[in-house]
Amino acid sequence: MPLRFIFKQLLLPPGLFLLLLLFAFWLKNRKPRLAAGCFVAGFLGLWLMCLPATTEWAARSLEREPPLAQSEWSGLAARADVIVVLGAGRERHDPAWGGTDQPTGVALERMRYAARLAKASGLPVLTSGGLQYGSPPSEAAIMAASLKDDFGVTVKWQEGQSRTTWENAQMSAELLQREGIHRVVLVTQAWHMPRARWSFEHAGLQVIAAPVGFLGVDGGQPLNGWLPESPAVWRNGQLLNEVAGQLVYPLIYR
Repeated sequence: MPLRFIFKQLLLPPGLFLLLLLFAFWLKNRKPRLAAGCFVAGFLGLWLMCLPATTEWAARSLEREPPLAQSEWSGLAARADVIVVLGAGRERHDPAWGGTDQPTGVALERMRYAARLAKASGLPVLTSGGLQYGSPPSEAAIMAASLKDDFGVTVKWQEGQSRTTWENAQMSAELLQREGIHRVVLVTQAWHMPRARWSFEHAGLQVIAAPVGFLGVDGGQPLNGWLPESPAVWRNGQLLNEVAGQLVYPLIYR
């Protein structure tokens, strides 16, 4: 496991907040005031991570690309040449499917949307996503199989080496530009779309954004989302990771 992955998990919430609580316990006798500050910061951070209200607020600040109107779907072929759907991880050795790796729920959400766009427009599809665990099959291959078997869409191209959004863009662009293709419909989560679009445009492609899975909407939770819920922890973790990505990408990729 790469060290950068370990540090990332520890330094981004909720790992950061757990570290603050550990520091609070360690410092309680030596520096009680500092320990109290670490405890308060860690506790409040974890509390906010558990709130659907935090999800809605954070997502609204990230989901800057508007949804693609259904009235536009059938006319996409006049504006683009391919639909690119980005991978979102894989579930390993699912017993329900004979022990084979399967797309995650987020990946399925993207694939379903990409399949609808492909059927409405007639555009071909490219799946992009590498070896999440360092061993085959790639996310691209898993998505291609599911798109065919579950949605009746045959994938024309697979980019199965990328590990990051930047590599999604660079490697997909290299593959498509060899075919003379420069215009893409990009499918990914709405909160991920700004960074994905930025990456694909920096790779020399013209992008039509097709975001899916909006989280910055009223979810109808009790007390307007101010009661803690376990799904909010995962969602808020994803959103915070995206904030970090949007801050770092312009610094390391120019």
